[in-house]
Amino acid sequence: MFIRTVLGDIDPKRLGQCGAHEHVVIDESFPTLVDEEFLLSDVERICEELDRFREAGGRAMVDSMPCDAGRDVLKLAEVSKRSGVHIIASTGLHLAGYYPPGHWGAVLKAEQLAELFIADIEEGIDELDYGCPVVKRSAHKAGVIKVASGKDRLSEREKKIFRAAAIAAKETGAPILTHTEQGTAALEQVEILRGTGLDLRHVVLSHTDRLPDESYHREILSTGVRLEYDSGFRWPQGSENRTVSLLTRLLPEYPEQLLVGMDAAKRKYWRSFGGSPGLQFLVSELPELLKNAGVSEELIRGLLVNNPSVAYSFER
Repeated sequence: MFIRTVLGDIDPKRLGQCGAHEHVVIDESFPTLVDEEFLLSDVERICEELDRFREAGGRAMVDSMPCDAGRDVLKLAEVSKRSGVHIIASTGLHLAGYYPPGHWGAVLKAEQLAELFIADIEEGIDELDYGCPVVKRSAHKAGVIKVASGKDRLSEREKKIFRAAAIAAKETGAPILTHTEQGTAALEQVEILRGTGLDLRHVVLSHTDRLPDESYHREILSTGVRLEYDSGFRWPQGSENRTVSLLTRLLPEYPEQLLVGMDAAKRKYWRSFGGSPGLQFLVSELPELLKNAGVSEELIRGLLVNNPSVAYSFER
């Protein structure tokens, strides 16, 4: 088993404290035209933020921006090298709203999409991000397949992309990371992936804590997939931190299936862009919140270190 970072494959034991769903680079693209807050392209400011994350004890991040939506593999490699933070880059496709009308993601068949994902993983991510007819493979490979579904149910486009992700995962052994819209449609995602015969131990469903129904989470976890929570800093001050509440109740029962991240895809969350709380929140403030809620250091270490090192490992 190994973890494929943007700078090469590493032993999972070297991963360290890991942000399981992050946005390290979002270059100029359709999403940044829709909302300029998504623009995370300044290498100096990104390195400043990653340095602060590393000083707080963070060692790794999963960059979850997939093909042709602002991904820049050369910048990912540069900031990883300069900061010393391991970065896992994504292939795959995001929601339809992250692309212009008529985008190739809606046109190509599942098998054709899978070929593109597999090439990113095994040959190297396209320096031009599949944004034009020319493909220029870099030396930097994708280490996870990112796919997404919208509110409440999967569209036909999304079902096709999930099938493509499963084909690529079974061919390469790569893990899968999914976006759930406000935590919904998680069980439908699982059913589609399970129906392909995929090993669910290397499937991570994101943002489910935005729908903080404990019985719903137990039902998802019973399938064997892993859940990633990233709203620990989003609950209004003075109200219940429902992410911490979920972790407090579920970690003792599912100690190997829960991961955490920030999903801080906007500049307003980065200290280096003048926002807050900063990416170091994940490895400094969140563990303190959990300790104060009675969660053991062993479970917290599993959450931040052990669980991502297993979930994001390649295993055919």
